[in-house]
Amino acid sequence: MRTETLAPVFRAKRLTTALAALALAGGAAGVQAGPVIMYGDEGFLQLNYELQIWSQYRDFRSNALDGDTYDTFLRRNRITVLGQYNDYIGFYAQLEAGNESRAGQDDRSVYYRDAYVTFDWSDPVRLIAGRFKSTFSRENLEACLEPLTLDRGIPSYAMGKTRDTGIALWGNLADARWQYRLMVADGLEGDNVPKTSPRITGRIHYSAFDPEYSYGYRGTYLGTQRVLTIGAAYDFQQDAVYANLPARSDARDYSAWTVDAFYEEPTAAGTLTLSAAYYDYSVDGALEGDPLLVDNSLTPTADMTSYYVKGGWLFPNRIGIGRLQVYARHESSDYNRSDDFYDQTINAIGANYYIDGQNVKFTFEYMDVSFDEEHPTINSLKDHKQATLGFQLLF
Repeated sequence: MRTETLAPVFRAKRLTTALAALALAGGAAGVQAGPVIMYGDEGFLQLNYELQIWSQYRDFRSNALDGDTYDTFLRRNRITVLGQYNDYIGFYAQLEAGNESRAGQDDRSVYYRDAYVTFDWSDPVRLIAGRFKSTFSRENLEACLEPLTLDRGIPSYAMGKTRDTGIALWGNLADARWQYRLMVADGLEGDNVPKTSPRITGRIHYSAFDPEYSYGYRGTYLGTQRVLTIGAAYDFQQDAVYANLPARSDARDYSAWTVDAFYEEPTAAGTLTLSAAYYDYSVDGALEGDPLLVDNSLTPTADMTSYYVKGGWLFPNRIGIGRLQVYARHESSDYNRSDDFYDQTINAIGANYYIDGQNVKFTFEYMDVSFDEEHPTINSLKDHKQATLGFQLLF
């Protein structure tokens, strides 16, 4: 098939493809419309700005200090640049200076959270290369600027990271009812890693109603789509961690699997949103041995089981100048360690007030965190409560 035959088809889809890249990186796919600069007949560049400001109350100051604390900070503060080089090749770059002023930490460094290129030969055959979101868990792949709840849960971050550097093959099949992904990335690296093996991640999902055809997902479609998607993924890296770090011996593999489901049903009375996932992370017991031997630099979530359920209700009519959505979340995590200090349950309730969809909104969330066994000295591992008021602006 000649390129000249394919080009008009891809040219018509350039903008849709590029906007879908925002969902991949955690941006607000389809709701933003920043300035666009055209380059010739095929290329263009688009600029966006995304800001989340949080004011947060918590009933402990820090790991070592007791007492209540109140903090206002920039949870996310990003400039994104995306576009197309031609009908086949696209690109995305995101500069981040997040958590600015959190706990008094000002003047944070600006860095590239995402930087990748895309190659779209057809809907079933697409490639991504660079630094981008790991394709493991649904909640991590849900755009952080289009969530249902205030933010993601910690267990959604495989290996404790949101992004990785590598290449992914993915695509949609059967009119986007099915979607597949296969990613090969760096995974865990550094002096504490026994072997620099590649990290292999595979994911598949099935959409029964309206398809979720982008690489990224949304935490809510605000009643614009009827969605039922069921997904599963597997993650693996050989010889990823030492069970005996001081001796640099007894290498163990990392593996993980997850299943998840998302359902959104618009009705005349309002829109119901339900979502759930189960995670099983393992480093083959490498964190449950003698505390003097295990690699404590490794995130505790590397060996754990966890699940969450969350649901929301979007009222159909405006209340004042915006629309109201209420939600609740329950999350439970069981860590595979020699102690029970990390095992915890989180319950949260909150509300989103959309003034202009996800572009301008307020969120309030109250969270209660309880541990199976409270740590005697570390305050963040003791039962605590947290209340957050958030504001989001997307341009």
